[in-house]
Amino acid sequence: QVQLVESGGGLVQAGGSLRLSCAASERAFSSSAMGWFRQAPGKEREFVAAIGSSSRTYYADSVKGRFTISRDNAEITLYLQMNSLKPEDTAVYYCAAKISGWASTSGHDYSYWGQGTQVTVSS
Repeated sequence: QVQLVESGGGLVQAGGSLRLSCAASERAFSSSAMGWFRQAPGKEREFVAAIGSSSRTYYADSVKGRFTISRDNAEITLYLQMNSLKPEDTAVYYCAAKISGWASTSGHDYSYWGQGTQVTVSS
């Protein structure tokens, strides 16, 4: 069964950094577009960042310049480096994978999802 497992969440002070990881169970994901989404309490899930099979990247305006998405195809692992964190970044962060290599900012285009990892930024 296909699995995506996130790790790296935690509690950090505003201005701090965290790096999230997402390990995929299928080597086929090395040719898939992957993304990060987040959901804060009482809010809808929102797009954070995505990376295509060609490593072209996309970011939400709210995280541009602070977050960096990357992938290691040899390890079939996705990363999200988060710097200059703000309290409004507090959310459960989800890793997702598409069947195709074209990245998308819409969660509806992703077929596989991880269980999520909590990120809490204190002020």
